[in-house]
Amino acid sequence: MKKSFSLLVVLVLALTFAGAVFANGGSESSTDAAGSGNLEASLALAGQVDALTAADGQPLIKVSGTGREVPARPADPEALPEDNPLHWWDMEFAGWNSTKKNIPDSPKDGAIGKKVIMIVHGDHPWTTACINGATKVADVYNMDFKALSPNWDLAVQNQMIDQAINERPDLLLLIPLDAKTAPQQARKINQAGVPLIMFNTLPEAEAMDYCIAWTGPDDFGQFRKLSHLWADKLGKEGGVAYIQHAPGGSPYFARYWGPRSELAEYAPGIKVLDAQAPGFEADKTQQLVSDWLTRFGDEIVGICAADDSAQGLGISEALKKAGREDIVVIAAGNSKQGMDLVKSGDIYAITYQTAEGDGALAVKTAADWFNGEELPPVRYLPQHMITIDDVEDFYPPQW
Repeated sequence: MKKSFSLLVVLVLALTFAGAVFANGGSESSTDAAGSGNLEASLALAGQVDALTAADGQPLIKVSGTGREVPARPADPEALPEDNPLHWWDMEFAGWNSTKKNIPDSPKDGAIGKKVIMIVHGDHPWTTACINGATKVADVYNMDFKALSPNWDLAVQNQMIDQAINERPDLLLLIPLDAKTAPQQARKINQAGVPLIMFNTLPEAEAMDYCIAWTGPDDFGQFRKLSHLWADKLGKEGGVAYIQHAPGGSPYFARYWGPRSELAEYAPGIKVLDAQAPGFEADKTQQLVSDWLTRFGDEIVGICAADDSAQGLGISEALKKAGREDIVVIAAGNSKQGMDLVKSGDIYAITYQTAEGDGALAVKTAADWFNGEELPPVRYLPQHMITIDDVEDFYPPQW
């Protein structure tokens, strides 16, 4: 019903604009009037967008501030040790000190009917949910919207960027596959005159100079907060191991060096035993954890995973087979598998990683830009840690 109503509003406004054009003989002023009418109609849809919900019943659009203070940038972050939190400043706080270059001005003519192309990172149930959330917002604005996936192949993503530029969309949304090459991608899009918003994974800081804004989770911040829960549960001591994300993207750094550098200060008694990236297949994760249990024995008391679904299942199976109920597991969330493992006690805590909200916030930010709103350089999704105390609040799962 809501979508039908919004489309009816668009149709009525379109007929009104056509009448204005006819009455003015198709003059430039009539075009301005049409743009003004589209803007008014777009702004009127804000309440409808705000009322959207995700599959888990949570509000689809959630926007947070930084959630914490942004520290001053060191003169040379990379000169600091990797287990110093400030070593990661240029990635963790990318965008907060960017110098915008050649950023197009907002047309301020409304979001209705705009052509928007979204290029994600790869095929995954999370990505499907992300696109679903983006589509919900795009449908309200009757956007010409499509999503492309390179299936984790950087060369294919670069080809899709070229394809998108050739299609001349009103705006391009991009999840950068590789943090280090993201500045080259952003620069190319910028030089082609296509407005760009990056989202979900963080690029290196230079990329932020060429995009309107970045939206997504404060992945570093979430894992710093999650690591405190973990350390407290462990009594701030013992040996731990990390199952990492795919190398290259910001989650690889945020979900390993975020907690590791945080614990170097908060719980220096916790010792890192190993860190590996086995991919996202449960059997490979299970084999890795089984090897750790054999290798480290009682020395290992905690495992941090970059993924609560396949990696979470692999960890759970390995621990059950070994009869190890003492190991405290944390992970990025929040898939059905991960939440089920929280309910069963196999995982202690996971992050609320709203997939639908991630895609929705990117499209909503694009709409706000079309509508002429002043945008901050970074829009974070809110942080929340899910434990057995509140996991029921996030069912049914988004993915």
